[in-house]
Amino acid sequence: MYNALVKPLLFRLDAEKAHHLVFNNLKRAYRVPGAAAALRGLYELRHPSLEREIFGLRFRNPVGLAAGFDKNAELTDELGALGFGFVEIGTVTPRPQPGNPQPRLFRLPQDAALVNRMGFNNHGAEAAAARLRQRQNQDLIIGGNIGKNKDTPNELAAHDYIACVEALHEVVDYFVVNVSSPNTPGLRQLQEREPLIELLQQVQERNQSLPKPRPLLLKIAPDLTDPQLDDILLIARETNLSGLVATNTTISREGLTTPAANVANLGAGGLSGKPLRQRATEVIRYLSQHSRGNLPIIGVGGIHSAQDAREKLEAGACLLQLYTGFIYEGPGLVRQINQALKKA
Repeated sequence: MYNALVKPLLFRLDAEKAHHLVFNNLKRAYRVPGAAAALRGLYELRHPSLEREIFGLRFRNPVGLAAGFDKNAELTDELGALGFGFVEIGTVTPRPQPGNPQPRLFRLPQDAALVNRMGFNNHGAEAAAARLRQRQNQDLIIGGNIGKNKDTPNELAAHDYIACVEALHEVVDYFVVNVSSPNTPGLRQLQEREPLIELLQQVQERNQSLPKPRPLLLKIAPDLTDPQLDDILLIARETNLSGLVATNTTISREGLTTPAANVANLGAGGLSGKPLRQRATEVIRYLSQHSRGNLPIIGVGGIHSAQDAREKLEAGACLLQLYTGFIYEGPGLVRQINQALKKA
């Protein structure tokens, strides 16, 4: 039904307007008596073989929703009813910010891809924390993807990440440090070895000082070279990271079917979806092999089918995240993947 009826209607709208329409309608529908149970009946699949224990957390299944969809923790109960094993909120910044000017989210249907330059638009860490305190589905693992405000200089970035940790640590199960978005000016400079070590050491120190320290992960770009990936693995060990999220969106535009002129007209932004699948898998495989499988990896990038999910897991990912595939294939993709992964 999604591909035949819902998707064609949504794809007639501006991409960001369609997102808000889906968001608001799902919220309204969930409030209808019996709707939550109906959604779970349609989309949720529970089975002992799907459960995963990773960095000390018990996931009911390995399929999560990547950061960027529910930036402000407004829809975690509803998304849990769609069958996700975990939801990563954010990217959250300490202070609210509007993000980049619209339009800032674009579809490339010929490539089953998106280009976004959202710019960490969100209501701020305190607002997200307040919503998470009210959620009903405590069985759902929640990740907190954290970033810095646009007007915070890189030399003070650690203050912003620490502020997010302090605001959210009681209401999320793990943190992801996002220094790999291409949509905040200068942010990716923090992926360089020295600034990244300094940042992660400060954030980790504050995290470990809290009554219940959370697993701390790092989200990396697919555009890093092998030597840079080697540095990431060294830094992960040096700063006692619990894992990595591989990968964020790419600034590359190689291999697209959409005419180059059309793509260029969209302007800057991170590319996600099917064109990212191969590179994301390559990065996961490299990290897994060179860490000898000792560093948990959440695999994200171009997962549009159960086969794509298996590819990520076989490359070394232990958990998965959807975003663009969820938009193009619909909520049934979550159950489809879990069904394929379920063992008798």
